[in-house]
Amino acid sequence: MRVRKLTFAALAVAAGLSLTACQSDDGSPAPSDSAPANASSTGGGSGSAGANAGTGTGSDQGGGKGTGGTGGKGTTAGTGSSGSGGSAKGVAKCRTNDLNITAKDATVGGDAERTVAVEFNNTSGHDCMVSGFAGVDLKTNDGAISAKRTGEPATPYTLKNGKSVYFGITYPANDTGGSGIRVTGLVVTPPGETKPATLPWPGAASLPITESGAAPVKVGPIGSAGQGGAN
Repeated sequence: MRVRKLTFAALAVAAGLSLTACQSDDGSPAPSDSAPANASSTGGGSGSAGANAGTGTGSDQGGGKGTGGTGGKGTTAGTGSSGSGGSAKGVAKCRTNDLNITAKDATVGGDAERTVAVEFNNTSGHDCMVSGFAGVDLKTNDGAISAKRTGEPATPYTLKNGKSVYFGITYPANDTGGSGIRVTGLVVTPPGETKPATLPWPGAASLPITESGAAPVKVGPIGSAGQGGAN
């Protein structure tokens, strides 16, 4: 029995030595195989992070500069456009001495009211601006009658040299059979001016008298009568 135990012990020792030798031979490649795998994983992570950082930063900066530049130029262009529009407002207003002011009867048959058209002809030698309502007073045997403005909107006009613009004066016809109020003259003051022009009255000779006194006389804005004075 002792001999068999020794034999088994010897065999066990021999097997152990053989196994150690095998592990020593195979162990060298194992660390060599695993090391590159770890390095590749680490290196790949660093490379991705670098690529993402590079792409993200470059894209953000480029987009920011492009957007900012375009917005700035757009704003500047808008300001320039507004400036050019402002230069048209530099035209001086029409003064009384710039205008040849005349009036004529412009009543159309069948109209409920009578009309006188007043013409502003620019004889100044330069363009001028006229806008709004002229002052209108009728001279009568019962004193002056001031025309009241209509509710029409007023449009600015650049009146070219040598050109004309018209506005209308309306008043009721005297169909009462009486003498009414006799009109003796017309006084017109251009918008924004204080110097009037006195003209002959080209309309009907008289205005009807109402319970409240003289019948209402109305004046339209510049441009409210058409070319030649027709409404």
